[in-house]
Amino acid sequence: KNPPQSYTPPDGGWGWAVVFGAFISIGYASAFPKSLAVYFKEIQEYFSVSYSEIAWVPSVMLACMYGGGPVSSILVNRYGSRPVVLLGGLMVGAAMVLASYGTSIIQLYVYVGLIGGFGLAFNLQPALTIIGTYFQVRRPLANGLAMTGSPVILLILAPLNQFLFDSFGWRGSFLILGSIGLNCCVAGALMRPVGKSIQPKPKTEPPESSLQTEKDLSLFTHRGFLIYLIGNVVMYFGIFAPVVFLTPYAKHQGIDEYSAALLLSIYSLADIFVRPATGFIGNSKWIRPRIQYFFSFAILYSGVCHLLCPLASGYVGLVVYAVFSGLAFGMVSALLFEVLMDLVGAHRFSSAVGLVTIMECGPVLLGPPISGL
Repeated sequence: KNPPQSYTPPDGGWGWAVVFGAFISIGYASAFPKSLAVYFKEIQEYFSVSYSEIAWVPSVMLACMYGGGPVSSILVNRYGSRPVVLLGGLMVGAAMVLASYGTSIIQLYVYVGLIGGFGLAFNLQPALTIIGTYFQVRRPLANGLAMTGSPVILLILAPLNQFLFDSFGWRGSFLILGSIGLNCCVAGALMRPVGKSIQPKPKTEPPESSLQTEKDLSLFTHRGFLIYLIGNVVMYFGIFAPVVFLTPYAKHQGIDEYSAALLLSIYSLADIFVRPATGFIGNSKWIRPRIQYFFSFAILYSGVCHLLCPLASGYVGLVVYAVFSGLAFGMVSALLFEVLMDLVGAHRFSSAVGLVTIMECGPVLLGPPISGL
């Protein structure tokens, strides 16, 4: 199990292997649902269903990934991060293998959406939690490096899925993706618990209430947590809109398909660059004590970028917007969970992130459709 915070995190050593494992787990969980869009047209024609019916596959997957946060939190609190990530990797792999033999769209809802979504939930939350048990002084840097997995793996999966689709069709591709998903088990194997040889630090904090539940509902009495939660729920209604609408918006402006698609690659490259950079900056002695203000600046900067988007003129203007909005999204993503851990402490982070993700489930599902209005 993850050790209590009466132990001083080692801030290095095997912790860097854990960061690499978290890089894979977080990256796969965040990027995988977005990368499946290349298969939708053929699946839609194969099962003779509408676009709205096929669109429910990633929607159910994302809903289960975010909604599964409290379940994942309970398992992590009870068994530790490693076995939960191993289970998640097996579920994702099995889900895609089963989906490759699917005979109806309903089966894809169950296999890819339900089983795969919960498998991704069991990859995301434990990977975020274990970083706090290995790092304290260097935690912003470790979180920034781990969160870089999302744009890096998306950049790999997008062309890989297109190659698999062209070579093997959607059924063969799903079978191969199932084997790729099992690599999350390798990432989970790296997440061994912190050794007991670490020297305990003086225990100055009072013991937690015996009435605290596995989900730690007492967090709803924590003022900082409530402010963070409300702000995040509002932010998540719009945070993914640029990724969803950037390419269609460019096409609407008369830009050719290739150039429009290139905007997302530019967006992702900016995202990849800024996440570790944000971790380095957040770890500095000037910013670390003010990490919450740095996070507030990142959100404000992101909002200003989107407000100025309609002023972007021509393709060059959209490229500039893609760069600056990619930087903004990367900054917010790198600091998102670091700030939560800073607010509630590493010992309550597992419960806190489980509650946050389930509250974000609705905005993630409804945000893009509302933005499209």
